[in-house]
Amino acid sequence: MERLHQTLHDVLQSIENAAKLAGRPRSVKLLAVSKTRPAEAVRDLASAGQLAFGENYVQEGVAKVQALAGLGLEWHLIGHLQSNKCREVAEHFDWVESVDRAKLVDALDRARPESLPPLNVLVQVNVDGEAGKSGCRPEDVPALADRVAASPRLRLRGLMSIPEPHPDPGHRRDSFRRLKALYDAVAARHPGVDTLSMGMSEDFDLAIAEGSTLVRVGTALFGARGQ
Repeated sequence: MERLHQTLHDVLQSIENAAKLAGRPRSVKLLAVSKTRPAEAVRDLASAGQLAFGENYVQEGVAKVQALAGLGLEWHLIGHLQSNKCREVAEHFDWVESVDRAKLVDALDRARPESLPPLNVLVQVNVDGEAGKSGCRPEDVPALADRVAASPRLRLRGLMSIPEPHPDPGHRRDSFRRLKALYDAVAARHPGVDTLSMGMSEDFDLAIAEGSTLVRVGTALFGARGQ
């Protein structure tokens, strides 16, 4: 646990250093990606002060939400969402970062319980147009964002993307830059928008330089899967 706490400190320091270089100190939030990690590992990281966690798989995520209820954690679904899983997600998660089609917007809005605050939503964008990758087309972002914003049980917070894992850092920065331009256009139309989720363990410094406000980090915190 002591090693995990030190690793969290180091990651947070790296994020803050990148934010300072970008001229935006204390502006970037860490989302700890806990997919495939046991609930005990999440509990250990929470004891060090990390409260926001991202899950890729609905059933695995719901099990952790239930097992760790009472810790005040914030849960994000960051993986591909099927429409038949929307009720479970709407009932258990605080954020969904992977909304990429109108069918999901409507299903999540219908399923979000009145007893809970509106579900925070990020529109996922396939910014590089990769075949087989989740995310809407860049040109579809405005209409989808409008649909989320018009849904009473949802709250539009911004955009998310997983750009092509290109070996050239310049290529990745260009992808991040294009997503930031899309985000700025959405934020101009919807003043409540405040979250741009881009950047992971291997490239969050580049993402922060281009405007990210939320980075999704798993491997740098927990080590490679299987460790």
